[in-house]
Amino acid sequence: MAIQPAKSGPRGGQGQLRIIGGQWRSRRVTFPEGPGLRPTPDRVRETLFNWLAPYVAGARVLDPFAGSGALYLEALSRGAAMGLALDSNAVAIASLRGNLDLLKCPVGQLLQADAVRYLENQPAQPFDLVFLDPPFHQNLLAPVCALLDSKGWLAEQAWIYTESETPPSSLQLPAGWHLHREKQAGQVYYALWSTGR
Repeated sequence: MAIQPAKSGPRGGQGQLRIIGGQWRSRRVTFPEGPGLRPTPDRVRETLFNWLAPYVAGARVLDPFAGSGALYLEALSRGAAMGLALDSNAVAIASLRGNLDLLKCPVGQLLQADAVRYLENQPAQPFDLVFLDPPFHQNLLAPVCALLDSKGWLAEQAWIYTESETPPSSLQLPAGWHLHREKQAGQVYYALWSTGR
């Protein structure tokens, strides 16, 4: 998930996360701790990537609210062809850049950018897999999903993962998206959607 823009004050500490599968399995990487940061827990990532197992290798992956990079790095570890991660926080992007260098990953791209503004543009190529784990209580999912759908960000058969504070049935997502799987972990609802066009 994305980190909130940095506030003035002392620097936060460093957190650690473990990559679960793929070429970097069991590798640990660090990320900057900050307000609003919720790295997707190991067991949720494991469930998600079990759902996605047939679709990750060779996929073009987009993570507009990268934060710690947990989902982004997991997808790259499991054979995604390329990944683009966005975050509005410069510290988060710098940390992710360091992790890509550490892992010697040549196919990861990073941009410090506001997700909503960035997605108002059209991409050079569509993406097969999108991770949407925005900051909670900011009503970001619906507008971001609308932009993904209307601006050509999604491949003909794309998969979209969402994390939200409300059940998937309450999300206002594009009409052509189909709910594939859903679960709840504590106060967090997570779901996998398919465009199925």
